[in-house]
Amino acid sequence: MRDAREILKECEAFLEGHFLLSSGRHSSAYCQMAFLQQYPDKCAQVMEQVAQKLKDQNIEVDVIVGPAMGGIVYAYELGRQLGKRAIFTERVDNVMSLKRFAIHPGERCIIAEDVVTTGISSLETKRVIEEAGGICLGITCVVDRTKADAPSPIPILASALKLDLPNYLPEECPICAEGKLPLVHLGSRKMNQQAKQTL
Repeated sequence: MRDAREILKECEAFLEGHFLLSSGRHSSAYCQMAFLQQYPDKCAQVMEQVAQKLKDQNIEVDVIVGPAMGGIVYAYELGRQLGKRAIFTERVDNVMSLKRFAIHPGERCIIAEDVVTTGISSLETKRVIEEAGGICLGITCVVDRTKADAPSPIPILASALKLDLPNYLPEECPICAEGKLPLVHLGSRKMNQQAKQTL
C-alpha cells in the first residue's frame, strides 16, 4: 500500500499557517481533507489502509456512520471496501440528527471522520447512534491528531495517518502572540494565501 502521507502531499491536503480547528484550538498546520476527496482513486487508496486495520482486528461492524459533511465520503468508501451499509448524520436546527436513515437496535456502528483532534465533535454522532439503539464501537479517521495526554473520549480503532502536530488553547497560542499571521478558519472562508503546503 502507498504511504498515506505521500498521498495527502500529492493532493495538497496538508497546509501550514495559523488555523482555527473545529475543536476551538489553534494550530500551525491544517489537514484540508476536501482536497483528498477530489481524487476518488487516491481516497480509495487511503481508506484501504483503514479498512485493512479493521480487518486485522477482526472488528465486526454493521453500519459506518459519517457525520456531515466531512465524514460522508469516508463513510461511503469505508463501507464500500468492507461491504457494509454507510449512512450519515447531519445537523437539523443545529442539532446532529439521523434525518434520512435508520439505525436498528443492536447494530454495531463505527463513526468515520476525516480528522480527529480531540474527539469531542464525534460525541454528537455517538449520541445519535445510541439514541437509535445502536452500539458505537469507536472511530475511524484519515488523520489522527489526538495527543497521548488528551485522548479521544471515543476509542480510535484505525486511522490512515497519525500526526503529532502541536495545537494550542487560544490564550496559549504562540502564533497569536507573534501577531504575524491572521487566524484562518477554513470551514468558513478561503484559505489565507500565506498558507503553504508541506508535510
